[in-house]
Amino acid sequence: MPGIIETKRLTKIYRMGDIELAALRGVDLVIEPGEFVAVMGASGSGKSTLMNLLGCLDEPTSGEYRLDGLDVAALDRDEYADIRNQKIGFVFQGFNLLARTSALENVELPLLYDRARRIDDPLRAARDALERVGLGDRFDHEPNQLSGGEQQRVAIARALVNQPSIVLADEPTGNLDSRTSIEIMEIFQELNGRGITIILVTHEHDIAHYAGRIIEMRDGVIVGDAPVRDRRDAAIDVAALRRSGGEGKAARP
Repeated sequence: MPGIIETKRLTKIYRMGDIELAALRGVDLVIEPGEFVAVMGASGSGKSTLMNLLGCLDEPTSGEYRLDGLDVAALDRDEYADIRNQKIGFVFQGFNLLARTSALENVELPLLYDRARRIDDPLRAARDALERVGLGDRFDHEPNQLSGGEQQRVAIARALVNQPSIVLADEPTGNLDSRTSIEIMEIFQELNGRGITIILVTHEHDIAHYAGRIIEMRDGVIVGDAPVRDRRDAAIDVAALRRSGGEGKAARP
């Protein structure tokens, strides 16, 4: 079975005047459909650059990238935008929700850019996505009326509304307390169980162990790639926290 994501010698060089910074240095990577992969590495290791390239938010300097069998470099601007909108859902550390806009409207937003009009009833799809992440009673709430965990759930619902085959999550638990982080990982594991490919960038080892495979990066190259042998089950961890009354540590700044 071909990978849903395949890269060969993927390179990204940023140029600032006469200075060149190689953020990626020839990355070879295959991710199979339905995998849950965590990408780890220190700041400057290239993990966020890799995420941006895989999500078609940026273009490589050289190398090959095939997304679901398509050569991304061969796509024109409109096709590039379409594949990003239709195949990939994004979840970010900062939530990236529109202020003074309801949860329902935030989730519905990506459907406004779907030129293929694959979703017949955008409002229904947005409601379904919010219900899927446990926010069926928060349709009309604006971001400032939601907790950090609820805002991240809205962001996940927004990532799901276009029915993508891949979800890319960049430090999605970085601003959350530990209990809420585990609840978010429970959602990701449940989505992965339904066949959605999840690629998660994180610097937290405990969060990475909810994935099925960990890729480690350093200085723009992959230095480690192995299955998780002691994978954690978020549903079990959440249930244990609830039984103990544990609330987790305070929200991270």
